[in-house]
Amino acid sequence: MPKILTTESGAPVADNQNSTQAGPGGPLLIQDQQLIEKLARFNRERIPERVVHARGSGAYGYFEVTDDVTPFTRAAFLGDVGKRTDVFLRFSTVAGNLGAADAVRDPRGFAVKFYTEEGNYDLVGNNTPVFFIKDPIKFPDFIHSQKRDPYTGISEPDNVWDYWSYSPESLHQITWLFGDRGIPASYRHMNGYGSHTYQWVAEDGSAYWVKYHFKTNQGIRCLDAGQAAELAGADPDSHQRDLYQAIDRGVFPSWTLYVQLMPVAEAAEYRFNPFDLTKVWPHADYPLQRVGRLVLNRNPDNVFAEVEQAAFSPNNFVPGIGPSPDKMLQGRLFAYADAHRYRLGVNHTQLAVNAPKATTVQNYGRDGLGAVNAAGRAKNYEPNSFGGPRQTDQPLAAPIAISGWTGPHGTTEHAKDDDFTQAGDLYRLMSAAERDRLVANLAASLGQVTRDDVVERVLPFFQAADPEYGRRVEAAVDALRNQD
Repeated sequence: MPKILTTESGAPVADNQNSTQAGPGGPLLIQDQQLIEKLARFNRERIPERVVHARGSGAYGYFEVTDDVTPFTRAAFLGDVGKRTDVFLRFSTVAGNLGAADAVRDPRGFAVKFYTEEGNYDLVGNNTPVFFIKDPIKFPDFIHSQKRDPYTGISEPDNVWDYWSYSPESLHQITWLFGDRGIPASYRHMNGYGSHTYQWVAEDGSAYWVKYHFKTNQGIRCLDAGQAAELAGADPDSHQRDLYQAIDRGVFPSWTLYVQLMPVAEAAEYRFNPFDLTKVWPHADYPLQRVGRLVLNRNPDNVFAEVEQAAFSPNNFVPGIGPSPDKMLQGRLFAYADAHRYRLGVNHTQLAVNAPKATTVQNYGRDGLGAVNAAGRAKNYEPNSFGGPRQTDQPLAAPIAISGWTGPHGTTEHAKDDDFTQAGDLYRLMSAAERDRLVANLAASLGQVTRDDVVERVLPFFQAADPEYGRRVEAAVDALRNQD
């Protein structure tokens, strides 16, 4: 008789794969005890380092608008060509601990804080346009499978691939991760992506779904597995060293920001679910449109104060930009801010690196650990008749229509939605040499798995993506696992 999964209070869990939504494709509901309980507990598992993205580097700079995007968004910092906005960018690896090596096969975080005149806007993404899972209720389990095993204290290939074998939607990101771009040569030589789908709203009220692409102006440079292993051993701080030394000598890294824009009305009939984080929008459907350029030109004076205490939350929006029904984004809207309230305290937004620079905070938040209480004698309730700040009655973004019954729902499927098509498309885009390296990297990892059932469960994924892909991975894994 299998054991029954329960909540912290002992109640049985009906669905641990799908979050409760306001109808299929709608926003998530805060009444989902299992989702909120899992994310809240997950955020409190480490003291004091970040549970994920612990190993990081950062720098200050600016974002400059180079192209007119006012027909698509009323965000003030994107309003005029030539306008500059101060930024702070934090790079990171996902799975490693605070002292882990930089040159490892792992997605990289790419988090940008724009200090705009309408408040801080945080764009929190990765160096890949997709991710392993599409529902936040699965995130704590996914990260546990990649982190250190409770018994061995080591990241175990059996755990990594066992989880992936039950999550075929991960194949697209796996193909990215084990391809040539899986180990960037430095933070300067990789792209950044918003990854999620967001909303832009223009002055006339027209709304668009948007994806962000930061293309490195230094060119893409990557390491193969042998180079990475050598560099990680020789200089675990290689990416950190490269970033601060480049800025110190006046070689300022930069990225060109492009966006893909989809009119809201087109989302329902698009062949891929545009809010599925495991999918991309092909550029042939929605071409890249240039927006501006991001430049890093100043190192932090103190890594702890400005990199470790930097706090990013994707729910820090500004007028003209808002969320989408992307389920992973919806979960992060809660989880990121909650992680920082736990890790840094409820007043972490008053720290210098997190505080707005181009506007003044005016609200009724008071007290708590680390409070500055700059409001002095001002009233701490609203509404009041003492001249305190009041609401604008002007929504930041456009409303999203919803319908259907509440309850756990899988991601809404569109005509071409499956877990394998886009992974196969990515494989077929690669050159012959790139495919050789991808297969070798996958076999080197999957060949370490000791359980036959895990290997047998995951190999059909590659076959479903592309027959050649599947045959080559299977042959390479068999060769490694059957060595004398």
